[in-house]
Amino acid sequence: MYLQSIASANPIHSISQPDCHSIIRASEWHEALSTRSKLLLEKVMLGGSGIDHRQYAIDDITKLFGADAQELNEYFERESSDIATVALEKALEKAGLTARELDAVFLCTCTGYLCPGVTSHVAEKAGLRDDVYLCDLVGLGCGAAIPTMRAAQGFCSQHPEAKVAVIAVEICSAAFFVNEDPGVLISLCLFGDGASASIWSGVGSEDQWKADHFTTTHRPEHREKIRFKNEGGKLKNQLHRSVPQHAAEAVAELYARRSGDPNQALTHSGGRDVIDALEQVLPFRLDETRDVLALHGNMSSPSVLFSLENRLALGGDDTHYWLTAFGAGFAAHACELKRGAPKP
Repeated sequence: MYLQSIASANPIHSISQPDCHSIIRASEWHEALSTRSKLLLEKVMLGGSGIDHRQYAIDDITKLFGADAQELNEYFERESSDIATVALEKALEKAGLTARELDAVFLCTCTGYLCPGVTSHVAEKAGLRDDVYLCDLVGLGCGAAIPTMRAAQGFCSQHPEAKVAVIAVEICSAAFFVNEDPGVLISLCLFGDGASASIWSGVGSEDQWKADHFTTTHRPEHREKIRFKNEGGKLKNQLHRSVPQHAAEAVAELYARRSGDPNQALTHSGGRDVIDALEQVLPFRLDETRDVLALHGNMSSPSVLFSLENRLALGGDDTHYWLTAFGAGFAAHACELKRGAPKP
């Protein structure tokens, strides 16, 4: 399938890591933490995490400290569809398409659950036709964007003339959970909200980017190392210190299965330690990935597509990209984007 456009969206409420740490320090919850937990928060937030700012859909993050499961779910329902719609409308405009010309929407998220899914709300807000095919993928975690692209590719192969949207949206702040578990505390320091939307078609020209050569690896024996658990009706992120190592091993395996040598690898941002580990097994410096982490934190599934959008904005003569994303499962996924050499 061929890329027609890609666009992203973030909430307007941006908070620097030092300001976020100050807000947390002023909370009653922080006062009750052990000294060890307080030092961990300070180390991650103020000690070179690679994150400068994160964006949140809520204007005052202190409201999340007392939010119950019902409030968080309602917050997710409202904000996920809003920001996904913004990203989709931007992508449609860049592609020169109207909402009525869209034939299918594939959307992934893991930070909330709706039935019908987020696509139902996006279809209404964006004004899509009532016969648009809607497909929601949940439970794939941070790696979800690439399997969602793969699902869209299957649709495009059956309907080559169709215009298909792929949306990755996460309201990570809706999965707000606090206790003294180190993985929970580190998660509190890393995640932000965002959405990416891209438009694809089964037909295209040689100078357009074509997505293909999808690969994946699953390691269920490491499932408990990185996953969401439901605790008291809330989503609680379970994160083990070995995740960077597992990510690097899985990504190295997938990279060995690539179809050729790319101009650049574009990856899920994860966190500073994850990127460091990936750079040890890939022959690239992951500048776009680091930039996404610095500007937005870890947005989960949209992150790799933010990296792709940033790389495409540079222009140039690149003809081959290798994308990878990974997370809950433990699972990792990859695909390649190729195009013909740019015309002089």
